[in-house]
Amino acid sequence: MKNFMILTESINYIEQNLCESITRQEIADHCYVSLSMLEKLFNYALNMSIKTYITRRRMTLAAYDILIEGMSVTEVAMKLQFNSVEVFTRAFKRIWMINPSDFTSRWKFTGIFPKINYEYKKGEELYMARKKVDMSEAYDYLKDRKDSYVLCFDIQQLMKFNHISEKLGDLAILEEASRIDHAATDDMLTMRIGGDEFALLTGLYEEDKAKAIMNDILKQNGNSISFEGKKYPLSLWCGITKIPQSLRYSGLLNDLHQTIIRVKK
Repeated sequence: MKNFMILTESINYIEQNLCESITRQEIADHCYVSLSMLEKLFNYALNMSIKTYITRRRMTLAAYDILIEGMSVTEVAMKLQFNSVEVFTRAFKRIWMINPSDFTSRWKFTGIFPKINYEYKKGEELYMARKKVDMSEAYDYLKDRKDSYVLCFDIQQLMKFNHISEKLGDLAILEEASRIDHAATDDMLTMRIGGDEFALLTGLYEEDKAKAIMNDILKQNGNSISFEGKKYPLSLWCGITKIPQSLRYSGLLNDLHQTIIRVKK
């Protein structure tokens, strides 16, 4: 329980200071633990370092500011406390595989790495505590589109990509998001709901129209991504469900995950 509280507090502190020049030691000091202990918690629970988590969250915020807020690359770099636009551009490209100046011409989706919220049950080990994404920004969309269809996606055999390289796994996830994003219209909402799980909130009430979008995306199954001079075929699973009339985040997230599990079976 103590480790769960430390991890939760550190994540909240990072969120409150995404636009500040915080150090890993400052985060550890805020949580009254050693830096080595906090790094071990992040690697154990999130399978990444503190620095990697901060960078991914900042580049997610950067994409939002560029696409949704209409901020310039220079303005975003300054907001996130980067020393130069060049340094910011390199950090952005490592996550999005594209220069920030070209982002608006390629993407409608910005939430590649949403904030993680942990749900803890008494007696669970930290690594078993269920990770949930923050869906609060989607509340109005969900509320106004109850009973509309949701497409739930997952990568087939992601472990094989990660076994070769975690960078290849990240590239596969980005390609998954790209395929969904390009099929979505401007009035749809794409959300990352798990490690390699995405939900496309279509806003559609006709099942055949929702399935037509699903089929367009799945037609790309087997198309390859390139990594270090080699090509790797990428395929997705997809299930379909609805936004329930009784809207509860925990219940909805569980339903989306179960939809993916069913289609994989």
